[in-house]
Amino acid sequence: MTLAEAAAQADALAESGDERALASLRSEWDDEIEADARNADYRVRAQAYRAIAQFRFRQKLELLRRGLEDDSPAARGSALIALEALSRTHPGDVNAFRPLLHELAARDPNVAVRRLAVICLKNGTPRTDTIQLLEGIAESDDVDPELRKTARSIGSALRKKAVAR
Repeated sequence: MTLAEAAAQADALAESGDERALASLRSEWDDEIEADARNADYRVRAQAYRAIAQFRFRQKLELLRRGLEDDSPAARGSALIALEALSRTHPGDVNAFRPLLHELAARDPNVAVRRLAVICLKNGTPRTDTIQLLEGIAESDDVDPELRKTARSIGSALRKKAVAR
């Protein structure tokens, strides 16, 4: 079985609520995920970062940090997708990565990575600095229209969340 197949199986186990089988699968693939995240091939690294979310592997958050700082946009994007998935139920994850997410959203050379970083920010707490960053992106004429639209939408949702508190 490949890591991709094991990750799909882990995702199915998590969806069905079979925590025992998921824990067993995690322990079986733990070293493989670590090794693949350090692989020279960006495609292998990207798959490893996606697998972290599919395995619901919360113990690997620091490995995701490495993914967010990866040279490859594909690997950074996969790490962002994994962080977004994990942070849906744990907003503290976004809060822990907030400075790095701000940097990626504002300055990453890849527009898809910037957009994914903005999407991740929606799962965190509605902090003023994040809302201001998103407003700045949304109002910038130098930014991709899809990125501006996403930043406007996420910024608006965070403002509503802040008011509801």
